[in-house]
Amino acid sequence: MLFEIRGDRSPQGPRRLVAERCAYLDLVAQGMGTAQACRVVGINRRTGYRWRQGRVSQAGRDTGRCSVPPSRVEPEFPVPEQPPETGLPVPATRFLSSDERLLIADLVRAGHGPREIGRRLGRPASTVSRELDRNADPASGEYRPYSAQARAEARRPRPKPGKIATNPELRDRIQDMLDDRCSPEQASKRLRRDHPDQPELHVAHETIYQALYVQGRGELRRELKAALRTGRTQRKPRGSGEQRQPRFTAPMVMISDRPAEADDRAVPGHWEGDLIIGENGASAIGTLVERTTRYVMLVHLGQSRTAEHVRDALITTISTLPEHLRRSLTWDQGAEMARHHEFSIATAMPVYFCDPHAPWQRGTNENTNGLLREYFPKSTDLSIHTPDDLAAVAAQLNRRPRKTLDWDTPAERLAKLLAKTS
Repeated sequence: MLFEIRGDRSPQGPRRLVAERCAYLDLVAQGMGTAQACRVVGINRRTGYRWRQGRVSQAGRDTGRCSVPPSRVEPEFPVPEQPPETGLPVPATRFLSSDERLLIADLVRAGHGPREIGRRLGRPASTVSRELDRNADPASGEYRPYSAQARAEARRPRPKPGKIATNPELRDRIQDMLDDRCSPEQASKRLRRDHPDQPELHVAHETIYQALYVQGRGELRRELKAALRTGRTQRKPRGSGEQRQPRFTAPMVMISDRPAEADDRAVPGHWEGDLIIGENGASAIGTLVERTTRYVMLVHLGQSRTAEHVRDALITTISTLPEHLRRSLTWDQGAEMARHHEFSIATAMPVYFCDPHAPWQRGTNENTNGLLREYFPKSTDLSIHTPDDLAAVAAQLNRRPRKTLDWDTPAERLAKLLAKTS
């Protein structure tokens, strides 16, 4: 090179960097990336971009004309010929360059559509279509390349101010609805319904959540804990069922493999089970419901719900049933069933597991748990209830007439089944 990289990094002005500019453009013409060429020459990367693309002043932004055109210094090395079909090199970045926008403007004036323009640029037609929609002149609809370049560059910096932060009316309306104990989704849907012709007041509920949860944005003035009914101060991650790892060392048999006779409730002996948890997760009660008769059995667990303790308690309870009423047990994927294979061996009763986040697959048990909460409220110590207390509650539920049983009681239906088999 005909120069030395300067130790003084202060601005030198365009006249004092002629040699650097020539060397930089030579390297770019050889195919070197902008960032690497800037490091070799010893200039700031912004300077290199400005030399390649030109600089647009505020007056230029208004008129659509570039006040400082891109450098056109002839390089010392020959520039490779461009394919005659495109007229431009194959795009190296995901952003359109000023030269590409100039060609787009020329082709638009010639009457070509996005597909033909994209073919000549080597870009997808959707890229050209979005460029024409986003960066055309808002007033006339005419596509002006230098104005389009300026709009694209102005839109590119991150982070951007959110829609709520830049619209005081929208911010106040959302704030009022949150004060009225509305959820972000309710606020979003209501604004869209009440103001269909004002898109500036339309906002997705996710945008409201972002304004609340992202630190430092300050778009809503309320304290986070008071702004949402849940009172959460941070978002709760929710993984999809497909991403979950196997919970147990012993393979699970899923509910999709459960016999069809269990689905139509025609054959008795198929049970659904779960735990109801006490205050701070320190106590629990096991619940078992027979799908055909809705007969309820409660399992005393006290202050322990380890896999071993739950296994032993279930074995003791299920063993009181006759063999023909021990066909299957359906459970969710709770950690308390980690010893499910040992339970199956001891009782000859297979265990089927529901899919993640699918409580409706154990609808009978979920309904029964709701009934049991009348006797065992949430946030209470369930270990104070003795096995006799649980038996009394189960007996009361089992003698309650049920509409789904044509006003029979679960105890009556079970008694009929036992009488037939005997």
